[in-house]
Amino acid sequence: MATNLPDEKRRQIIIGSIQLFRQYGIRSLSMEDIARQLGISKKTLYQYVNSKTELLQESFARMIADFSDGVAELRSKNLNAIDELLEMSLRVSEEITQFSFSNIYDLQKYYPEIYKEHLNQKKQLAYEFIRENLSKGIQQGIYRSEQQVELIAGFYIQKIHSMHDPDFQDSTGKSCDEIFAAVFENHIRGIANAEGLAYFEQRKQHYNPIKKI
Repeated sequence: MATNLPDEKRRQIIIGSIQLFRQYGIRSLSMEDIARQLGISKKTLYQYVNSKTELLQESFARMIADFSDGVAELRSKNLNAIDELLEMSLRVSEEITQFSFSNIYDLQKYYPEIYKEHLNQKKQLAYEFIRENLSKGIQQGIYRSEQQVELIAGFYIQKIHSMHDPDFQDSTGKSCDEIFAAVFENHIRGIANAEGLAYFEQRKQHYNPIKKI
């Protein structure tokens, strides 16, 4: 792959490819399909990436970077812990809706190394966010003070990870965003004290993922 090609063109190809993977799936798209959908020749596409595997690696690296940027942006708003968690729930729900379980399954089966790397990075970022959110909520007096922060954060992230199991999804008969909404509500009801729960009941109607409960 050439290293002196314009960064902006490469960025556009990666962003466009992410949307195509979300829309059409990972397995079904060939490099020829991707080039055609992006309005470029296959030769041009191969000037920026050597293979579909590399394109997937770059696409998932971009998604991790976007998630990390989103977390940083959310922290900068200085919301209280419950509003911060609710805002994150919207972002996660939107991402889950855009990237289906079938895509996750294809990634696991056909590109296991990319899946493993992406999962580990995403879990670490999410764990740090939840751990810090728990500490913040305890300090603000809206989460129960006796909680083991690291343990609870780990439990929640493990539950989110379990959602990606196709067998689990099939057994529930629910959509991925419905499953996430239930997992989220269960988490926040387990960590909030009476004051926090009262605030959550007041605020949750403004957040679409929670309206489905």
